[in-house]
Amino acid sequence: MAEALVIRDLGVSLADGDRGFALRVPELSIAAGETVGLTGPSGTGKTLLLELLGLLRAPDPGGVYRLCPRDAPERDLTALWTRRGRIARLRGRLFGFVPQTGGLLPFLTLSENVALPQRICGRPDPGLVSDLIDRLGLGPVAGLRPERLSIGQRQRAAIARALAHRPRFVIADEPTAALDPENAAEAMTLLFEAAGRTGSAVIVSSHDLDLLGRFALTRYRLALDPDHAPGRPVSRLIAAEDGREAA
Repeated sequence: MAEALVIRDLGVSLADGDRGFALRVPELSIAAGETVGLTGPSGTGKTLLLELLGLLRAPDPGGVYRLCPRDAPERDLTALWTRRGRIARLRGRLFGFVPQTGGLLPFLTLSENVALPQRICGRPDPGLVSDLIDRLGLGPVAGLRPERLSIGQRQRAAIARALAHRPRFVIADEPTAALDPENAAEAMTLLFEAAGRTGSAVIVSSHDLDLLGRFALTRYRLALDPDHAPGRPVSRLIAAEDGREAA
C-alpha cells in the first residue's frame, strides 16, 4: 500500500468536574501527497483533532492509529505514548506544523526560522531552505526578524518552515485566519503548491468554506451528536459529501 496514516475508532475525552467533551474518529486515512480539508463549527474540536493527528495529544485507550509506510512494517502510533522520547522524535520527523499566527521565533531571522526544523531533525539542506524562501516570494526579507515582517510574510515563512525538513505530513490549523481574503487565497495556494513539490500530504482546517472550495481536497467535517448528554458534547468526524457542510 502507499504510505498513509490510518485511524479507526480513535478518540479523545476531556473532563473538568461535571463537564466533559469527547472527540470520536470512526475512520480516517490520509495517503502520501493527499490534501485534506477539515471544517466544523466552533467547539467541535478541530484543533483537538489536529493535535491527535500530529502526536501532540494522547488518544483514549483502544482504537487504531497506524503509520503504514511503503515497503516497511506498519507502526502502531498509539503504542508510542508509553515512550515519550520516541514519540517526540517521530513527531519531529513525520510532521510539519503551520499555526494560525506563524509562530516564528523572534530572535531568529526568517531564513533561520525556516532552517530550524532541519537543525532539530539533523537534516541540513540549505538548498531546500533557499528554494522554499524563493518560491514563497520571501527572498528580499530572508535576513529580517519576524517583527519586521508583515502578517502575510510571517505566515508564508511558517509554511516554508513546516516543509523545510521534508515531513511526510503537514498540519495547518486555520493558517489563513489572520489574513485578508486575497492574501488568504495566495497563502493557501502556496501551501499546496510547495507541499506538492516536497511530496508532503497536507491536512488543513478552516472556517472559510469558499476558500477551501477553490481547491481539490478530500473533505471532512466535525459535527456534534444531537443526542449527547447535557454538558458532555460528543463530536464526530464525518466525510463531507459534495462539499455540503457547515463552517
